[in-house]
Amino acid sequence: MSSIGLALLNSLDIGLLLFVIAIGLNIIFGVLNVINFAHGALYMLGAYLAYTCIILLGMPFWLTLLVAPLGVALLAVLIDRLMLRFIYQREVSDSLLLTFALLLILNESVRLLWGTGIHVVDPPAMLQGTVALPGGVTYPAYSLFVVAVGLVFVCGLWFLFNRTRAGKIMRAAALDREMAQVLCINTKLVITAVFAFGAWLAAVGGVVAAPMRAIDPGMGDKIIIESFIVVVIGGLGSFPGALLGAIVLGLIHGLGGRFLPEINLILPFVGMAVVLLLKPHGLMGKGASL
Repeated sequence: MSSIGLALLNSLDIGLLLFVIAIGLNIIFGVLNVINFAHGALYMLGAYLAYTCIILLGMPFWLTLLVAPLGVALLAVLIDRLMLRFIYQREVSDSLLLTFALLLILNESVRLLWGTGIHVVDPPAMLQGTVALPGGVTYPAYSLFVVAVGLVFVCGLWFLFNRTRAGKIMRAAALDREMAQVLCINTKLVITAVFAFGAWLAAVGGVVAAPMRAIDPGMGDKIIIESFIVVVIGGLGSFPGALLGAIVLGLIHGLGGRFLPEINLILPFVGMAVVLLLKPHGLMGKGASL
């Protein structure tokens, strides 16, 4: 039972972190109709800024968790104003090509600024070590913190989209941008804010992941693949779909890594292929919205 319990905890840990990252990608697509291939690079940039703030500047982890994502969000505002605003009325393929070019630019910029080596960030002192759980299971304290962060974001984002004026404005812009303009909603400001918010979520994921994973210039490429798997499984533009897709992928990684390690690397792609064959719009994509 302890083995299954650890596998399920690992699944929840992986799945909720993926949700925080992938929901930003989903929000950007749902509102802007842009497939942001650079989303993984923004996640990577959040991790590198965490390394810079904590290791090079001696900043506390908790302050870094506020500062680093804000820096990435400000960069996203510049990207939106200088680049993306010119392609919002074009085909989705144009945004994919532009953001792929942006991914390459950010990847090479990281290599120039931080080098090609691997960097490591330690968890904050209060979250180091393990915690004893019922059933004789011990689990890393930082991983439990990641689970808690993920649950906070699930509840907070649900409240944002369903109970706040800002969330309703985002949903209105996603459903009909022209009608939103008629209702005196500043859609240009909404678009910029949504792109910055999605980048902020990616960077939060990067900062939270920094003490768990090695920081290297290729980390963004892996996470963007996993994020796309999440949104494909759950459904593009769907908030509950992103959560479901992240949990499914977390279970694939958590259970597969423990019980089927030989084929664990291909299981996410098998799962995505099965969903595409049976439900091309994703498990909750058709007719779903933020």
